Amino acid sequence: MQLSVPAGVNVISLLWVLLDAAFLTAFLLYLFLDSSRQSFLYSLFQDVIRYGKTKVGLQRPVWLHYFDVPKRWFSHFYYVSVIWNGSLLWFFLRALLLGHPVPDWLRLLLYYLNVHPKEHILGGELSVVLALTLVWLLSVRRLMECVFVSVFSDGVMHLVQYCFGLGYYLLIGVTIISQCSLSNTGTVITMNYAVPSGDWFDKVSCPHYFAELLIYISIAIVLGIWSTTWWLVVIYVLFSQALAAALCHEFYHEKFDSYPVQRKAFIPFVF
Repeated sequence: MQLSVPAGVNVISLLWVLLDAAFLTAFLLYLFLDSSRQSFLYSLFQDVIRYGKTKVGLQRPVWLHYFDVPKRWFSHFYYVSVIWNGSLLWFFLRALLLGHPVPDWLRLLLYYLNVHPKEHILGGELSVVLALTLVWLLSVRRLMECVFVSVFSDGVMHLVQYCFGLGYYLLIGVTIISQCSLSNTGTVITMNYAVPSGDWFDKVSCPHYFAELLIYISIAIVLGIWSTTWWLVVIYVLFSQALAAALCHEFYHEKFDSYPVQRKAFIPFVF
């Protein structure tokens, strides 16, 4: 099946630009919005951006509770990613190593996203395989953590956040392919929150968010620093994780009077 590339903007890049702008706007609103203004829009904004422990004690209209989903549904993101991105990796390896054609539905998807698999297939195949493998392994690891390690409380997240998470892991693999065409268990010590310490926790409140950013920067290096679209992904991760880290940092300072004042929220010595 021969398809010509439609003229116009790269839809994947446009999607990442919109996501970048959305999370940058949310982050700036969180930093500068007057918390004393308890308006309808302010309550809705706070309800959408917060989840889990950062949502505890938040004054919300009753009707907003209908949009709550359990925080433990985070595992759905990784189930989807393991299946979806694992399938993309399988299709790509079959096409690359065995010469099998890319499935028609995937070619159509790439076509309508203004990505043509045959244009770049000779350029960065190894980089795409490495990047997809890293994302898949990361998803497997996170899924194992959710299933065997994490202890989820009764915390909730907004339905919008849940949809964002699912969409993110569906889009990430397609974004990687667009760059080239075609567990351990632990013992629960306490269910109460405590001040984390040791290693990176002595520098930032949320080192796991910072590590997430470093993972995506490393994938950018694997794909090549020329990949503008992937750097849009990195910017999305930067803004979304910065917002989540800032909320957690705020929570720790409010809950613990002796919380280390020199500790940053997200990036050591910076923020």
